Amino acid sequence: MSHISFSELKEWTVCPWKHKLKYIDKIKQFKGNEYTAFGTALHTICETIALHNDKEVFDWSSYNAEEHFESEFLINLQKLKSADPEFEFKPKLVSDMREQGKFLAQHILPGLQKSFGKFELVAVEESLYESIKDQNKNFKGFIDLVLHTPDDGKYHIIDWKSCSWGWDSRKKTEKMITYQLTLYKHFWCLKHNKNYNDVSTHFALLKRTAKKKPC
Repeated sequence: MSHISFSELKEWTVCPWKHKLKYIDKIKQFKGNEYTAFGTALHTICETIALHNDKEVFDWSSYNAEEHFESEFLINLQKLKSADPEFEFKPKLVSDMREQGKFLAQHILPGLQKSFGKFELVAVEESLYESIKDQNKNFKGFIDLVLHTPDDGKYHIIDWKSCSWGWDSRKKTEKMITYQLTLYKHFWCLKHNKNYNDVSTHFALLKRTAKKKPC
């Protein structure tokens, strides 16, 4: 059975011809840049911190989130260069991102704790592959983080987004952005037989240049 992801749906909405080239003709296009390397590295730190937020089972004294980010950022930059030897990095941007990423790495766990208080980890990078009603196709996706807050019994679907200073009101309400979490919520509830009212969704912004509330 074939499948469709949110990114594919978004691509088709923006430009059906580009969708054809990428998903049907399988023509490789964009290979990444400093921003994708930064975002991928930071996602890895978020995943590690979420997996090990319980101090009773994880020795935080032996983990350095800043060093971990630097290592992951370098790995992802090297992957870019391997994929495209002619790619030229912007040294100033890379230098700035190294410091911004290390700063953000310190604020991920405090940001989660401030937003959700006491929480339990449900899943990290949870895969979805659920049947779409009346269609011979599945919805495929990966949810960055799912938390449960025992005090109110709610489940929280979270998608990390790295950005510069934040999102303006237009982006916060843009349908093809908010649809991502709408679809994730629908198919996650379908997968786990949960009530929509028991699940909330969140974009977690990791702001490179923000002076306040970086996470």
